[in-house]
Order: sequence, then structure tokens, then C-alpha cells
Amino acid sequence: MTRTSDFSLPKFEDIFSTQEERDEAKLDKIRDIPLSEIDPFPDHPFHVRDDEDMLQLVESIKEHGVMTPAVLRLKEDGRYELVAGHRRKRACELAGLDTLRSEVKDLTRDEAVVYMVESNFQRTTILPSEKAFAYRMRLEALNRQGHRSDLTSTPLESKFRSNEQFGSEMGESRETPELLKLVDEGRMKMRPAVELSYLNPYYQQFVLDEIELNECTPSHAQTIRMRKLADEHALDADIISDIMSEEKPNQKTERLAFNAARVRKLLPDDLPKEKTEDFICEAITFYRKYHRERSARSSDRDAR
Repeated sequence: MTRTSDFSLPKFEDIFSTQEERDEAKLDKIRDIPLSEIDPFPDHPFHVRDDEDMLQLVESIKEHGVMTPAVLRLKEDGRYELVAGHRRKRACELAGLDTLRSEVKDLTRDEAVVYMVESNFQRTTILPSEKAFAYRMRLEALNRQGHRSDLTSTPLESKFRSNEQFGSEMGESRETPELLKLVDEGRMKMRPAVELSYLNPYYQQFVLDEIELNECTPSHAQTIRMRKLADEHALDADIISDIMSEEKPNQKTERLAFNAARVRKLLPDDLPKEKTEDFICEAITFYRKYHRERSARSSDRDAR
């Protein structure tokens, strides 16, 4: 039996219109929209930074205008939602413009999410935390749309989805901003951070204390062990400290390590984390002074 290949019928306007007419119809959708009528995309995961690249974009827009139109969708209340072009909108504001050259697309909420994420992945610099939450948003949107392409995908698409699922694991926990910050700063790889994200906030804090106090980060293997012990209800602060104090190949044997849980009990509850090192150094200085004065008094008594 011969299988019929899938095909879709052309639209009526495609049959009875020329390419030139279709191009003109598309241009009709591109117009200057007042900035005051454009709202940002809800929970937009990509940050807009007023950095050197932004200054260059501002100068380009002042000279040439917006070369690539932003993408908007019309909301139910008659206002516009910015799907792609948050940096261009900010640059227009800095350039003193009142409008943004935009193309208005007919997109559902989920279609807009997918479009927003994929268009932003063309940017040169994306933080791991931005990528994690963006992957999560895209995956949820595709799941709501009922997409199932895992059986017929190309290797590249499979790799993209595995990265998407991986980033979603990190992005699904709203209890991990400190872990994502470490990843953004390059102090921790994504995979160890993903494993730690499965620990409850109580144990995550012990790990973060160890990282700050001893200036070390756990390896992927160490975080897998912590997660396994947590699943078995066998993890505690001392075990975390023991695992974190293990020497790794890229660490020097001279590294000084402390039990963060033990030190934490001796610190004031209201002490800011960034003041921990100063407090400890002052405490050691005070103790050394006290010890010297005590030794001097002892020597005076012996001399009498």
C-alpha cells in the first residue's frame, strides 16, 4: 500500500496574489509603535544591560534607525507586548526616541514564549542563569502545545532538547539564586549546581557557607554523593564539610579548610555574609592580643 506524503494546501491569498503583493502586505505590519504602548515580556529571563554594546547600539540607532524591527504581539487590552527586541527598545529610550520600529505578529502566549527564547539565543553573551530559566520557559510552552518531536528529530535538535531539559532542571527551582550566581560568576560549573539544586535550602546553605569560608567549590562527583545521601536522609552539616574538605586534583595541599557549620554557630546571627571574613580576622587579632597580655602577666608573676 502506497503511503501518501503529508502536504498542506496553499492559502487563498497565496494563490491569487503575487510575491510583490505578499511582501507589501508584510510591510504593512511593520510600523512605528509608541514606546509608551509597549509592555515588556512577562518574566523575561534575559537581562538588558547598559554596557558598551548598548552604547554602540544607541549610536547606530541614532545614525541609521532600527535596522531590524522588533517583534510585538497585540494584547487583549489593546496594548502591545514586546516579544523580541528588548535591547532595541532600551536603546531607543536612551537615544531619545518616542517610537520603536516593530512588526506585529499574531502569536499565542506559548508561541510568543518560544519565539522570545529562540530569538534571544542569537545573542553573543548569555549568562547560565538566563539560559536555565529560558530553557524552562520554552520547554513548558512546548509541552502545553503538545509538541512531540523526540521520535523524528535530527541529532542537532536532540542535542538542543537535552540542553533544554538540563537547563530546565536548574531553572525549575526558585530556591537556587545563589547557586546560579556562582555559575554566572564562573566559580561553579552548571552540572554540580544542578545536583545541588535538588538539596533543600537548609543543606544548600551549608554548602554555600563552605564555599565562601574555604574558597572551594565541590566537584560534580561530590555533589552527586551529597544528593544521594540527601535522598537517603543521611546527609548533615558535618558530612558536607567532610566532602567539601576532600582534596581535589586541582587544589593545593596547603589549602586551609574550616568546618563551616562549626564556625557558623560562633558567628552572630545578624552578621552579613560579606562581613564574615572581617569578623573572623578581628576575633583572631583580639585573641592574639589577649594571649600576649596573659603571657606577659604570667611572666611577671614568675619573675617576682
